[in-house]
Amino acid sequence: MTVNILIAEDDEVMLQIIRSVLSRGKGFQLFIARNGKEAIQIKEKNKIDLVITDLMMPYANGFEVISAFRRDPETAGVPVVIVSSIGNEEAVIEGFKLGADDFIQKPIQVGEFMSRINRLLANSSTNLP
Repeated sequence: MTVNILIAEDDEVMLQIIRSVLSRGKGFQLFIARNGKEAIQIKEKNKIDLVITDLMMPYANGFEVISAFRRDPETAGVPVVIVSSIGNEEAVIEGFKLGADDFIQKPIQVGEFMSRINRLLANSSTNLP
């Protein structure tokens, strides 16, 4: 079964790192958004099983991406992971209040990143056929 993962990241280097790490996983179909507006458009046209989003992006930020997923009954249960260099506690707490399931500080540690992604997918009902 294919797992559709949306990556919303405007930093090209970070995007390539995340893409490279996830491309090692079996059965992952990656959807790439370079800003929040693109992420929301991808959500409207595709079934997404997991979202990985930065917070600070142009056009629509990560908070808006999280909100768009949580407001839509069809995507409200999709796991959302924030991957951000924002270190202030207020931003992290705001992300969790909006419905994020996890937060990973940049730069990512590959093993921890994949463990968290796999845990969320295993616990998610959205990855059931």
